[in-house]
Amino acid sequence: MTNRKTVAHTAEGMGIDEITLTSGTTQVSLLTLGAVTRDWRVSHSGRETSVVLGHPDAADYIANPNYFGAIAGRIANRVAGGKFTLDGITYQCSQNEGENMLHGGHIGLARRMFEAQVDSADNSVLFSYHSPDGEEGFPGAVDFSYKISLNGTKVIYELVGTPDRPTPINLAQHNYYNLMGQGDIREYALFVDADMFTPTGEGLIPTGEIASVDGTPLDFRESIEIAQADPAGNGMDVNLVLRGESNPTATVTAPNGLRLALHTQEAGLQVYTGTYLAPQKGQNRQDIGKFSGLCLEPQQFPNSVNQSGFEAKIATPDAPYTQTLTVDISE
Repeated sequence: MTNRKTVAHTAEGMGIDEITLTSGTTQVSLLTLGAVTRDWRVSHSGRETSVVLGHPDAADYIANPNYFGAIAGRIANRVAGGKFTLDGITYQCSQNEGENMLHGGHIGLARRMFEAQVDSADNSVLFSYHSPDGEEGFPGAVDFSYKISLNGTKVIYELVGTPDRPTPINLAQHNYYNLMGQGDIREYALFVDADMFTPTGEGLIPTGEIASVDGTPLDFRESIEIAQADPAGNGMDVNLVLRGESNPTATVTAPNGLRLALHTQEAGLQVYTGTYLAPQKGQNRQDIGKFSGLCLEPQQFPNSVNQSGFEAKIATPDAPYTQTLTVDISE
């Protein structure tokens, strides 16, 4: 079952639509602004729980500084100096985090208006956006299409970027999960199939090293409570190198018994514990702040366009960018 309504307007007067997919007791709400996952509700122990953080006013997603529910790109995460060289040409892109670029620039893809085609029979929405050549400084025009489906308790993100010439693309879905609806996510047990990580230096830019998680707070090869892994409460915002040997790739188990299972074929997974979330009220009047949401962002390695040891995804007309992410939240 699907429902569509206009919930806000941009400064230019464009309507921002919210599309709600329902399957059994699971309900997911999506916005035409940035293909944002605004809300995700599950039924547990006789009550409904919203398991992702979101803004109370849909218009707040126009700025959305925390990227709640967004799909970040053209290049997610950080690019050193906001620039890279491709085929001998250096491109200076937007610098929106100091001298670096974060999540695709000042607007990126997370704050663009998408066309949306609802397929009620498939219980899915196909979002599309044409990114012109030079947008945020990137070379080439790219047609982006995101199919987001609700199948039982699973949400499936099928992401495609088809360029008119070679260009780097690295998308990341950016939900902040809280399986209790509110409270401290450090109480959750986390498993990630990763035995290495990419250390970072100034500005959270990877150094180019790939290091073992042995003896670090980043060892989640056995499910462990986040607070136990990080007893000092320093927080985490790091890319783990996925082995690709487990299915699901990552799991989260909350004290209330809800479990998240994440399936991806991407090389990396950014784990961010909401360390820098500022105190605010969420869409369900829940308190949002430090450690109130957990991000699990499948991606290629950050700054891979500038690291010879990291493989960057260069999409071409004949070999478009693709990524499929499946997230299942159930008892």
